[in-house]
Amino acid sequence: MPTLDVFLSTPWLLYISVLFVSLCIGSFLNVVILRLPKMMHQDWRCQCEEFLAVPEKERSSQERITLSRPASTCPSCGHKIRPWENIPVVSYLFLRGKCSSCSTRISVRYPLIEAITALFSVLTVWLLGPSVGTLWALVLVWALVALTMIDFDTQLLPDNITLPLMWLGLLLNYFGYLTDFQSAFWGAVAGYLSLWSVYWLFKLVTGKEGMGHGDFKLLAAIGAWLGWQLLPAVILLSSLVGAVVGISLMVFHRHGRDVPIPFGPYLAAAGLLALWFGDEILAGWYAWLGVG
Repeated sequence: MPTLDVFLSTPWLLYISVLFVSLCIGSFLNVVILRLPKMMHQDWRCQCEEFLAVPEKERSSQERITLSRPASTCPSCGHKIRPWENIPVVSYLFLRGKCSSCSTRISVRYPLIEAITALFSVLTVWLLGPSVGTLWALVLVWALVALTMIDFDTQLLPDNITLPLMWLGLLLNYFGYLTDFQSAFWGAVAGYLSLWSVYWLFKLVTGKEGMGHGDFKLLAAIGAWLGWQLLPAVILLSSLVGAVVGISLMVFHRHGRDVPIPFGPYLAAAGLLALWFGDEILAGWYAWLGVG
């Protein structure tokens, strides 16, 4: 039976395995992106009904949604998706982007998320090199893809993803997989407190909330995985991209200033770049500061 070292030292086997697994993960992420916010809303509704002591017969009777139930169906005709119709990317191409029952168009977003997940995963292995730490880093990549799409759709960054991601980063770096534990610990602390401070400063000055609490937790998770040293670059990159996108939306699409723009996707993109090019970013950062 081949060992992990043999697997990591066999490029064709490693890349094919990462490609296949990440395509399947991308298919699962489509489910997470669609259903997790709905599950959160159902939980909030139940909590509100319990708090308000709503009589049992007047409470919501909507079927409880989980990541596995109910089975995936066509939203137009209710056709149950069969296993062969759920093969990542391939099924979409085979069905020509249409439901096999009613021929309703299937959103191209689903195969795109699967393909992007696979592409980012293969790039991560290629850029970081084959190692156990790199394989764990794929978990960070997959989580960032899911969080990006959920925040775009709903402006939510679920604790169900951000908090386990932070704790997993701290646990892995206790064993030094991506950085040392001290850097990871202070990365989590600094990541949370930096945006928390900005949030409260903005609220005190303007009386408005400038960002959601999920952004604090996401940056804390990125800090726990990559260390505090990369946080300035992550914050700078995400802020610059967010500012450019926000100004572009207001200028070209007449996006109102009071309409919130999700910040999580820009944090996720900056975190991904920091994961891929961390050494180069640190070298450039130290050179700019004049630190040898």
